[in-house]
Amino acid sequence: MSQKIEPVIRHATSADTDLLAELGARTFFEAFAADNKAEDMAAYLVAHFSKEQFAVELADPRAVFLIAEIEGREAGYAKLYASEGPTGVSGSERVELVRLYVLQKWLGRGVGDGLMRACIEEARRAGHTALWLGVWEHNKRAQAFYRKWSFREVGQHTFQLGADEQTDLVMERAL
Repeated sequence: MSQKIEPVIRHATSADTDLLAELGARTFFEAFAADNKAEDMAAYLVAHFSKEQFAVELADPRAVFLIAEIEGREAGYAKLYASEGPTGVSGSERVELVRLYVLQKWLGRGVGDGLMRACIEEARRAGHTALWLGVWEHNKRAQAFYRKWSFREVGQHTFQLGADEQTDLVMERAL
């Protein structure tokens, strides 16, 4: 087992557009490329991880991006987005954990835990009462991670990866 570390977590700014585009594409590819068709991955990466897309997302006042760093280098990131959520999500003030991704070399070393702590603190500080997310039904490692953080399954929704329609479990936790 690798030694646990405590990452530095900071808020992203518009100056992080290029970094987030690269980090987002890299972490998503590392997490899902082996289990999906290359053409579906390519289509998704082009549509969701461009510099232009991240510039739009960073400018949205409902979105908060957090970047985890180890010794000044990016190790992962998270995105929160204030939204109602699908049927089944409770709480009067909901926020979605849209993304929580860690570079492969830092998995299991505390970066995800650091990001989750920061996301929960950020959501509470903003007055949210429930944190929800969608996680691929085949991503057992992520599901176990979220359960460890007191998330519970409350439904399902569709996630479109290129031409592949996939099923995500919807999970939530009270804040």
